[in-house]
Order: sequence, then C-alpha cells, then structure tokens
Amino acid sequence: MAIYYSQTGQFRHIIDSFTAPLIAAGARVEKVQVQLVNDFPFPWTGRDFYAVMPDCVFEVPAQLVPIKLEQQQYDLIILGYQPWFLWPSIPSNSILNSPEFKAIVKDTPVVTIGEARNMWLNAYARIRQKLKDSGAKLVGNIALVDKHVNVVSFVTIFHWMLGGKKDRYLNLFPKPGVSDEDIAHASVYGATVAARLAENNWENLQTELLSQKAVIVKYPLMLLETTAIPTYVKWAKFINNRAYPGPWLVAFKYYIYVALFLGAPVLLTLDALFIKPFSSKKNKLKTENFLQVNQ
Repeated sequence: MAIYYSQTGQFRHIIDSFTAPLIAAGARVEKVQVQLVNDFPFPWTGRDFYAVMPDCVFEVPAQLVPIKLEQQQYDLIILGYQPWFLWPSIPSNSILNSPEFKAIVKDTPVVTIGEARNMWLNAYARIRQKLKDSGAKLVGNIALVDKHVNVVSFVTIFHWMLGGKKDRYLNLFPKPGVSDEDIAHASVYGATVAARLAENNWENLQTELLSQKAVIVKYPLMLLETTAIPTYVKWAKFINNRAYPGPWLVAFKYYIYVALFLGAPVLLTLDALFIKPFSSKKNKLKTENFLQVNQ
C-alpha cells in the first residue's frame, strides 16, 4: 500500500513511477491519496503560505477525510511525505496521527519517500521517530529533491506555489520541484524494493538504496537546516502568543529572505574557515544519522 498527500500532483507521479516495478513484478499496490476535510489552497496566497508555519513546527494535525483501506494488513507500506518549513507537512503529520494508519502500520515494513525543495532532514527525523513510536519497521528511506542551488530553488518554488504552474519562471529559471528525470528514476528504487518484497527480506535494504544514491546529504544544507531549527521554534512560539499574528508572519517572511540571502553565505563562510576543518568526525556522525533508518 502506498499512502501520500499531493497538492500539486507531483507526488502522484512519484508514487506511480516508484510502484511501477512492483506492479510489473506481480504485486498488488493499493494507492491511497489522502485528502483533508479543509484542504489548503493551491495556488497559495502569501499569507496562507506563511500562516501554516506554527502548526507545522508544533506538529498540529488536521482532520482528514476518512481513509478507506482495502486490507487490514499489508506486506509493505510506502509512506510519502513532504516537509513544510523544515517539519513534516501538516498532511503528512495528519496521516501519521490518523487511527486508520496507526491500525495497520504496527509491525509492518515501511519505506518512506520524501519530496522536498532541498531541506528534508528534520522532517525525516520526525517521521522516523513517529513510525518507531507506532511500532512500524522502517526499512528504507528515499529523498527526492530539487537539485538546483539553494537560491534558485527558493525562487522557483515560490513561483510554483504562489503561481500554480510548474514552469520556467521568466523563461530563465529552471522548472521547480523534483525534476522529471528524477521522478522517472524513482522506478530504479522501486525495482530494488520489488526484489526485496518478493523475497520478504528487508535486511540492509537501506544500504542498497544508499549505494544507488537514493539519499544524499549535503553538508552546507545540513548546516543551514540544523542551525535554523531552534530559530523556527522560537518564531513559532512567538507568533502563536500574539493576539494578531498577521504582522509577525510578515516579519517571519522577511526574516527568511534575510537569512537566505545574507545570513546563509556568512554562516557557511565562517563555518568553512573556523569550524568544519576541526569537526569532521562530528559531521560524519550527523550525516550518518540522516542516512539511516534506525536512530
């Protein structure tokens, strides 16, 4: 069973590509695209986009349309998720908290597929912990991202989210989101999982997926994300405590701009000069943590 939420349709294409080898091998794949009772707008307005940040950080679930599953038990669950503001998206968190999902995930092998702009580490860590708490057996993780440089993907994702079209902004920038080539390449990972499903052997699946570069952790993005996490928590707490959060959401928006275009280059430069050369062992351990399915 493959369960996921998709606002733009991109995740549906990812799931179709990933599951195609399983279906070709004879597996019956039930695809479940969840829906929210009160769904988020697409395209987004700027106000609506930033307004979800506190609920993402505090992992507040939304009400799902009841999930109708064909089976009470599955040989494998494929869970699709996306990060919003560095945390699991509200729909992803809602799936993990739904009674229907909790009823079937215990003691079941799970493969997670993340769809992100480029920062997915904290969201994955939170998803991994929630699956562990639910008694699931996380056996594999795949991270699909926009591979363009940070500033470029920042511009293009806003063009997509606020404009509603996955096309080239100003006919100069690349298309936003996970590339069509990487979506098609998800079938390679699906073939690996299909072979393990046929054998009912999940041992070291993640090692095999890593050899296929299903997950790549980039140090600069890891540094920026792990540095930003405490600041996002402070912003979320501060905004939630305001009687009129609107102006502070605007302030948070401009904080992100300043952090990306000014703060990030300074942080990366200082780190490269004074910290990274002396912390290779620590950085290796941090990287390894995000590559694995077990903490």
